[in-house]
Amino acid sequence: MPAVLPPVPRVIGHRGALRLAPENTLAGFRRARADGALWVEFDVKLSADGVPYLLHDDTLDRTTDGTGSPAGLTMAALKRLDAGSWWGPAFAGERLPTLQEAVALLAELGMGANVELKPNPGQEADTGRVVGAWIARHWPARLPPPLVSSFSPEALEAARAASPDVARGMLVHDRVKEWPALAPRVGALSVHTWWGFVTPELAAAVRAAGYALLVYTVNAAAEARRLYGLGAAALFSDAPGWIAGRAV
Repeated sequence: MPAVLPPVPRVIGHRGALRLAPENTLAGFRRARADGALWVEFDVKLSADGVPYLLHDDTLDRTTDGTGSPAGLTMAALKRLDAGSWWGPAFAGERLPTLQEAVALLAELGMGANVELKPNPGQEADTGRVVGAWIARHWPARLPPPLVSSFSPEALEAARAASPDVARGMLVHDRVKEWPALAPRVGALSVHTWWGFVTPELAAAVRAAGYALLVYTVNAAAEARRLYGLGAAALFSDAPGWIAGRAV
């Protein structure tokens, strides 16, 4: 059975709800749901012992009390880090969640997800393979099917091999002009890009080619209305409830 794009909502919480709680944390997902979000987007890497977990950056410095690359750390070591204090004292002690923990909470909250593959350098294929296989085996049937996206074609190709029925989205930024080649290469159903790159011409071309256009990170109502007017299927926002109340 070929992959089918799930019915994504018009607004998706970016890394949870980045303006309201620390990114890529369980607290962030709870806050996004309380803000009215039906879906969240989050980033997944692999620990040194092969456990998929949530973190955006290639270093630990910005969003935890750790330093340097996370690539050599086991999940047990990563779990010792504080991933909440950087955002505010109310979130002190928040931990980096595993993919399993994150999806368990989504099931509890009734939320869908865009799972972004964010490999450590050199781990593109392994990350796609492990995360794709995990989703194929463990994604709860009561949740909407996920959308798996990445800037890495290699990660998406590996995810495709491991879970061919899961929908894929091609993220483009520096390579925005390459979307006509990249999206079919990975069997994508959607193209995701930064709001500042979205012109009427780009939006029309993406839609004419049969792809859904998803746009990040949109935190201004006027910009959201412009993008919807150009045919964007969904927007990623740091304050999903605020955008939904003013632009949807």
